[in-house]
Amino acid sequence: MIYLGNLIKSYGKNLPPAVNNLTLHVPKGDLFGFVGPNGAGKTTTIRMICGLLRPDYGTINIGGYDHRVQQEEVKRTIGYVPDFFGVYENLKVKEYMEFYGSIYGISDAQIRKLTGDLLELVNLSDKTEVYVDTLSRGMKQRLCVARALLHNPALLILDEPSSGLDPRARVEMRELLMNLQGMGKTIIISSHILADIAEMCNSVGIMSRGHLVAAGKMEDILGARESSGRIIIEIAGDATKAAETVRTMQELRLESVKENEIVVGYDGTDEVLNRCLGELMRSGVMMKGFHKEEKSLESLFMQVTAGGDDGTN
Repeated sequence: MIYLGNLIKSYGKNLPPAVNNLTLHVPKGDLFGFVGPNGAGKTTTIRMICGLLRPDYGTINIGGYDHRVQQEEVKRTIGYVPDFFGVYENLKVKEYMEFYGSIYGISDAQIRKLTGDLLELVNLSDKTEVYVDTLSRGMKQRLCVARALLHNPALLILDEPSSGLDPRARVEMRELLMNLQGMGKTIIISSHILADIAEMCNSVGIMSRGHLVAAGKMEDILGARESSGRIIIEIAGDATKAAETVRTMQELRLESVKENEIVVGYDGTDEVLNRCLGELMRSGVMMKGFHKEEKSLESLFMQVTAGGDDGTN
């Protein structure tokens, strides 16, 4: 459904690229989570996909259409819900849908049918006569999803759809997006809420400093890193000596030191961990216990984006 090839986008000659040589493939029917620290380049990438920004270099292909020569076809393929969803608050919900339906060139009769179907889909069918400005933030967000689906796009893109939502609204949004995936839509979500991404997305891409540092099916990218990870070691007494010992071992990374605990990153098999623990004991370090950090999207995110907040978009 989506192919991005060697995308580059800069905002100034003296600034590092906001998106740097990004290549990505999202298959049809995927619910794809796009994550990264603030300034990683997610929003810039999404705006290029949607045609709101022109890349300095690279290829964007959406549903078989080349964005350089088939812009109208690309726009018809995409439904976009931005992070700041503009709504006309002096309109009723049904008027809001009718207004956007007219922009898409849909007939009045078809708009009425679509409005009823889509508002039912997003659980707003009882709000047709309600003014938009009286809706909760979660309801406004679901209304924007309904609006983005009016022209039946094959691809739905949402930038931070759960931002500012309360726990119930987040659950409702998550269930809605999973339902849409079940209906055959391809969906891209940009989010900082890793728990939501891990729970509903079947594939993920992680950006840091303009680069795509990990991408693929969720189980594949987590499984590919089974030979690396972190171990948390609890020390009986001060952890300073343990930290000094770990620093002497090239296979290990000392990631944090607390009063009675160290966190050690490693690349390799359990043999590396055994050597680490053996060296600590030979150095006279008294350990109260240790455990390997469970593999998760959060642990992977922390591992591949260390130092990745650079203040750009």
